[in-house]
Amino acid sequence: MTRLFAILAATVAVGGMSAAWYVTQTRDVDQFAQCRSSQVAGGAAAIGGPFELVNAAGETVTHSDVITEPTLVYFGYTFCPDICPMDLARNADAVDVLAENGQSVTPVFISIDPTRDTPEVVGDFAFNLHEKMIGLTGSQEQVKAASKAYKTYYKKQGDDPDYYLMDHSIFTYLVLPEHGFLEFFRREDMPEQMAEKVSCFVENA
Repeated sequence: MTRLFAILAATVAVGGMSAAWYVTQTRDVDQFAQCRSSQVAGGAAAIGGPFELVNAAGETVTHSDVITEPTLVYFGYTFCPDICPMDLARNADAVDVLAENGQSVTPVFISIDPTRDTPEVVGDFAFNLHEKMIGLTGSQEQVKAASKAYKTYYKKQGDDPDYYLMDHSIFTYLVLPEHGFLEFFRREDMPEQMAEKVSCFVENA
């Protein structure tokens, strides 16, 4: 009988370990795996995070004030001759497609050129692209910190104090308030493709 009890005890112990392993593995499964189409070095947690910037009204706001629902974040500047307006217009179209499907998403534009992009300039620029778009600027330090959080790149080109261009990265980031950064979109992604991916993340959140 002693040997029988020992065998039963070992079986229970192994079963318990297996159950614990299963629970751990299940907990670690990515709930958005079916939605992802890109890989981020260091994982999604390596991108995004807190920021403090200035909105169109001249008010200092944080990420918590801005990202209150699924949000598409883009870094650019208002003097940009072509890429930024095109990308932001595409983001606005994606927001409209999602709205038609009953999903509310906020487009956000963060300037990487605070010298020229005052709160009023950024606000007008964003509103002209979409009535929901939030335009943000700030001090050089605030903008640099936000850019660093999202792993973006920007650099001033030329010496003219007024008519210079900015070299910068051109990704759009999907951020959910309860999950943080989840996905990025490239220039070639069309509004319908973006909307489909965003919808997948929202529905699985």
